[in-house]
Amino acid sequence: MLFIPENLLSGKIPPQIGNCKSLKELSLNSNQLEGEIPSELGNLSKLRDLRLFENHLTGEIPLGIWKIQSLEQIHMYINNLSGELPLEMTELKHLKNVSLFNNQFSGVIPQSLGINSSLVVLDFMYNNFTGTLPPNLCFGKHLVRLNMGGNQFIGSIPPDVGRCTTLTRLRLEDNNLTGALPDFETNPNLSYMSINNNNISGAIPSSLGNCTNLSLLDLSMNSLTGLVPSELGNLVNLQTLDLSHNNLQGPLPHQLSNCAKMIKFNVGFNSLNGSVPSSFQSWTTLTTLILSENRFNGGIPAFLSEFKKLNELRLGGNTFGGNIPRSIGELVNLIYELNLSANGLIGELPREIGNLKNLLSLDLSWNNLTGSIQVLDELSSLSEFNISFNSFEGPVPQQLTTLPNSSLSFLGNPGLCDSNFTVSSYLQPCSTNSKKSKKLSKVEAVMIALGSLVFVVLLLGLICIFFIRKIKQEAIIIEEDDFPTLLNEVMEATENLNDQYIIGRGAQGVVYKAAIGPDKILAIKKFVFAHDEGKSSSMTREIQTIGKIRHRNLVKLEGCWLRENYGLIAYKYMPNGSLHGALHERNPPYSLEWNVRNRIALGIAHGLAYLHYDCDPVIVHRDIKTSNILLDSDMEPHIADFGISKLLDQPSTSTQSSSVTGTLGYIAPEKSYTTTKGKESDVYSYGVVLLELISRKKPLDASFMEGTDIVNWARSVWEETGVIDEIVDPEMADEISNSDVMKQVAKVLLVALRCTLKDPRKRPTMRDVIKHL
Repeated sequence: MLFIPENLLSGKIPPQIGNCKSLKELSLNSNQLEGEIPSELGNLSKLRDLRLFENHLTGEIPLGIWKIQSLEQIHMYINNLSGELPLEMTELKHLKNVSLFNNQFSGVIPQSLGINSSLVVLDFMYNNFTGTLPPNLCFGKHLVRLNMGGNQFIGSIPPDVGRCTTLTRLRLEDNNLTGALPDFETNPNLSYMSINNNNISGAIPSSLGNCTNLSLLDLSMNSLTGLVPSELGNLVNLQTLDLSHNNLQGPLPHQLSNCAKMIKFNVGFNSLNGSVPSSFQSWTTLTTLILSENRFNGGIPAFLSEFKKLNELRLGGNTFGGNIPRSIGELVNLIYELNLSANGLIGELPREIGNLKNLLSLDLSWNNLTGSIQVLDELSSLSEFNISFNSFEGPVPQQLTTLPNSSLSFLGNPGLCDSNFTVSSYLQPCSTNSKKSKKLSKVEAVMIALGSLVFVVLLLGLICIFFIRKIKQEAIIIEEDDFPTLLNEVMEATENLNDQYIIGRGAQGVVYKAAIGPDKILAIKKFVFAHDEGKSSSMTREIQTIGKIRHRNLVKLEGCWLRENYGLIAYKYMPNGSLHGALHERNPPYSLEWNVRNRIALGIAHGLAYLHYDCDPVIVHRDIKTSNILLDSDMEPHIADFGISKLLDQPSTSTQSSSVTGTLGYIAPEKSYTTTKGKESDVYSYGVVLLELISRKKPLDASFMEGTDIVNWARSVWEETGVIDEIVDPEMADEISNSDVMKQVAKVLLVALRCTLKDPRKRPTMRDVIKHL
């Protein structure tokens, strides 16, 4: 035995270790070893246990190691190892534990793996494996842990997995698996099952109810249909159930109340209906309850007060009605979020809601709530809130006016007022009495007739709010505190939108540069409506999309104004223009070193991942291209132009369109035969942008043969030559002479080629892209 773990060893593994022919166990784990594994270790013919995990090793596992017939355990996880697994590993009859997670292994796993050995643990999480899962991994009837998540597996889950009686842990999340779930008739020992973020379809098998030892079941982010089976109520040890982001229908079965150990319950973003069964009050250990974006009805259950440990409650986007129950104030451990938005709630806020002293986030928007909001002044821990589009009235507590984006949180409540008049022009000062307010519309009419600019802008601002509110989605208008002053400043800075200030033109509008002051420069996008309802819809869609999101790699909306024949949207100005301009329009060409291009690629990826996974509902941009990527003074990218974006996962929102959207050269090939606009189309367009960054060629470059685009060109060159020199921008020729830079460029190129695969199911997610970049 050679046992030297956790000793800060550095350098390379000495090849002389291969001379220790009688060595049975080699443990060099948890050090700082680097370089490749010496092939001489393949000479250790009696080796049973090899532990090299948690180092900085690179390269492939030498083939000789896979030929050591005595090998029982091989632990290589958390390194930078790569390459494919050889067929020889399937001949190791004593092999029990193979742990290779968090590496860069790729290729197809040998399909005969498991037939000749009695595997106990197989952990290949977070690599780049492709192909299908081997069909006989549990052939030896000893498999306890099967962890294959975070790869690119396709195909269905083998029936063998469902019949594996010894299995305790199954992790297949973050792949591209399809088909139905297998039956789990004989899995009494299974305690952990995570198959989320795949493309699994069909119904949830009732046989899952036989897995009575399950403590976690996560089937979220798939395409499951049908009912939630009542047999899941047999899972008396279940602590976490996540069925969110599927297409499930029908009511929640009351039998789930038998899962008395439930801690986290999430069925958000489905089409479930009915009321919440009262028997669920048996979940006294519950900490997270998420029912968002379904069709649940009835009143908010008063029995929620039984959930004394609850720290997150999200019921938004349903059809709950009635009053907010006073018992909500008994949930004193609510910390992270209370979301009751977009329901049909009425009445005043119960004073008991003021007991939620530790609450960080409160969303009551888009209901029919009335009365005072003074009780919210008692929520001293709030860091974000939204009460917009209700019928609240009276003064706004001073504490709420100091929170970030507070002015947005009061929209659509004409009865609210500001005692200090410091929030925004959307709130009237509390000194204005009700009688005077009633006469205001007559005064406005007279002033409008006389051509008073101030009241015109105020009135049109109210029209803007009313217009956006009508679209039945969570549209948000972002505006500066002084509504008319900013518009006046814009008009003055652009000489009433004179053509000399135009800096760009697009399909949806013209863009002006407005230098308000030395530290405040805005880009003003003008939509000319005339009789074009499409332009009007484009503007409202852009407002409702960008107005509700915040990310460093997305453009920031500064304000909007709506007039009879046109509308204006103000953004922060990006001094370095668009990525398209930086790549193709500067003369002389703009110098872009690889580290800048790489940072731009990663920034765009982070922005898209935010839209696809962190927005609620999910946002698909649908027109990712270099001209919609704007660069700030630090060359940091910002995704812009949400005029044809789409909000997904809303029951009232279709993901279908009658026409192909996007820009030629960036449009995913599946759009020619389907009108569905999924996240995969954004991934394809992003891949095209990566190819532009690498090659500095346009998607439909004049240098290409007729009928060829940048994707076909790059793939053809790569497959024919296997080198990147003919693809990379000649400006980077000196840089790629450095082997490290060449490896980075090659890695990004491979990501781009994966993103632009014809089959959308085989493309990576934006989260995968970030992981690989």
